[in-house]
Amino acid sequence: MYNTEFASREIMHPSKKVQKYGFLLMPSFSMLAFSSAIETIHMANWVSGKDLYQFCTIGQKTKVVLSNSGVATTSDYSIDEAPKDLDAIFICGASSVGQDDDLSLDAWLISCSKRGQALAGICTGSHILARAGLLNSYRATIHWGDLASLRDAFPNVIVSNHLFEVDRDRFTCSGGTAAMDMMLFLIGKQHGMTLASHISEQFVCERIRTNQDAQRMPLQARIGTGQPKLIEAVQLMEANIREPLSSDDIAYHVGVSRRHLERLFKQNLETVPSRYYLELRLKHAKQLITQTDKSIFEVGVACGFTSAPHFSTTYKGYFGVSPRDERKNLAINLDNPVHTDKKTRQLWRKKF
Repeated sequence: MYNTEFASREIMHPSKKVQKYGFLLMPSFSMLAFSSAIETIHMANWVSGKDLYQFCTIGQKTKVVLSNSGVATTSDYSIDEAPKDLDAIFICGASSVGQDDDLSLDAWLISCSKRGQALAGICTGSHILARAGLLNSYRATIHWGDLASLRDAFPNVIVSNHLFEVDRDRFTCSGGTAAMDMMLFLIGKQHGMTLASHISEQFVCERIRTNQDAQRMPLQARIGTGQPKLIEAVQLMEANIREPLSSDDIAYHVGVSRRHLERLFKQNLETVPSRYYLELRLKHAKQLITQTDKSIFEVGVACGFTSAPHFSTTYKGYFGVSPRDERKNLAINLDNPVHTDKKTRQLWRKKF
């Protein structure tokens, strides 16, 4: 049976009126997540033989918006021109969280909320809603790589690691194919799970994931082994990024000798515990650098480096760029304008 543990917090009811959705395309938006969302409602119309949904695309500062894969899309409206009778607005965020505040966008979203329009965040669109104060006291989610930064930056948001969250008039999902799961959930609530199941079959999707499914695959699947002692060791590492444990400490807590621990890592992951641990910390550091406004020193401390020069040298040795240049390059990429001489792609849509 379809799991709706938080159904009491939802406002959706079976609907007979056409649902009008607007998709706000942010610069470098995730094409996969956007396509997963619009194809699902398009398929709802096709399978049902009815005009259940209409959608339009919206550009923030320019109508031509470049996706993260380099596809330039010409949107139907700018935010100033967007229809005011939309039932919901879906913010299709970039793969990386933007660092700069945008007060004009915040104000527009707040005005949409005041009009009674539902608001949704796809991928890092959740961060944009939170920044505008529109997720306070709501359950929400975001891509697993951004969960920590969302919790830290917005303590009034009830952050979960689920694939998607539907809480009253706020819909959020982790991006990628989770956008399809969220749209199927909405379709199921509005028009019945039979229709949602038929859509899933058309997409050759083995099952409809629910709002209780976790985003990341289990650790056992991620590291590709069922060795319980190895899994326990990696869990200890992931839980102790700020204050790293020594290999001896990890071996002690897991209940094996250090030599046996090293053999487990070598046989199953083709590395040694210390190297694997360091890579975990550096990857976490990259997330903090690209997704938060913490200083480089603060990032280093949060990832177990007590010396800023050591952190910078180690980071550059692994990623080929220093932490400071990593952040500088990110700012340049986010500010890079869309070149209108690129071939644009008009997506199918039903205008209204």
